[in-house]
Parts: sequence; C-alpha cells; structure tokens
Amino acid sequence: MEFRAFLHTLRVWDTPLPPFDPDTAPDAPLPLFQSWLVHAAGAGQLEPHTMSLATVDSHGRPDIRTLMLHDADDAGWHFASHSTSAKGRQLAEHPVAALGFYWPAVGRQVRVRGVVTPAGQEASQADLHARSTGALAAALTGRMSEVLASRRELEAASDAAWERARAEPDTPVPTWTRYVLAPAEVEFFQGDARRRHVRLRYRREDSAAAWTRELLWP
Repeated sequence: MEFRAFLHTLRVWDTPLPPFDPDTAPDAPLPLFQSWLVHAAGAGQLEPHTMSLATVDSHGRPDIRTLMLHDADDAGWHFASHSTSAKGRQLAEHPVAALGFYWPAVGRQVRVRGVVTPAGQEASQADLHARSTGALAAALTGRMSEVLASRRELEAASDAAWERARAEPDTPVPTWTRYVLAPAEVEFFQGDARRRHVRLRYRREDSAAAWTRELLWP
C-alpha cells in the first residue's frame, strides 16, 4: 500500500471524548493543566508526563525533542537536562521555549510558551537525586548530544556510570540543571468528533499580571 494511502486508513480519536466547557475553566491555567494530566493518566494515557520541548539554536533554527515533565507549580513548568547538551546550550543563548503535551486517549493537547531560567545547583542536584538509580547513571554517563564513536563506547561508559550510581547515590553531576519555564501563554485544546474543537488560551504580559482568557477558532 502507498504510504499516503496507509496514512488515510488511520483513525483519529476513534473513542468517546470527554466534554470541556471553557466557561467553567479556572482563572489561571495551572489548576486546569494539573487536572487534565491526572485525568489523562486515569483514562489510560501512557506516560502523560512526556512532552515536546522546542528551542531555538544560534542560527534561529527550531529544535524539538521529547522529555519528561518534572513538576508544574506556581513557578512554572519544570524539566531537566545537562547544561552542556544541545538544549542546554540553546537555552543559554535564547532562554525561551515551548512545550507541547498530547494525550490522544482523551483528544487533548496543551501548549505552553515562556521564558526559561535555570534553577541553582542545590535545586538541580536535589532534582537528580530524587529520581531513580538509572536516572543518575544516565546523568553520570554525560556527553549528551556529542558524536558517539561506537555502541561499545557507550556501553562501557554506561556500565561504569551504573556502578558508580549504585555505590555513590549522592554523587553530584555539576552540569545537570533543572530548568523552569515561566508561562506567558498556555493553550488548552479539546478535540471534538465533529471537528468543533475547543481551544482556550491563557496569556499575560508578565508574571505579575492577571491572566487573560480567550477562545480561538479551531
């Protein structure tokens, strides 16, 4: 079968979708985001805390990858990486980013845009050491985004990192950085079987301003 024809055979939201009345949405986006993520998990969505992170490189070219959400609170949306990684270098030069969450089990998306700031070393190391041994081993392996000569090189580095992570669970990783995206815009998208999707956007000019809510055409 031709690839394009195959794509046309795939169904979208071939399941009952939850309702969303934007008139009942809270004044700020955080409580709605938290409730939507919990709801998605309860509806069977695998890994609802995974998200796409979009950044811009030194030439103005967009970059994107998938990673885990570490928290969402009044400060913003939290994630982590090495400061020496591609995303870390890009955020150091252009400290703005966008996040995208997609939960097909419930036909929902959330988009977040804003300024990103690194947390201090204490918070970053606490974030790392609150996670699993595997997470620490991966961070100790380091050299994220660098060219890899062979799988054998990675396996040797990983084995050594796992051994150290088990023996020294409090080992610091200086380049590991917790980042916080302070939202300027948050958009909630609820899919509709008749394509009358609901899009509710929250936006504000600065962190001290009240949120403006507005509906968008789908």
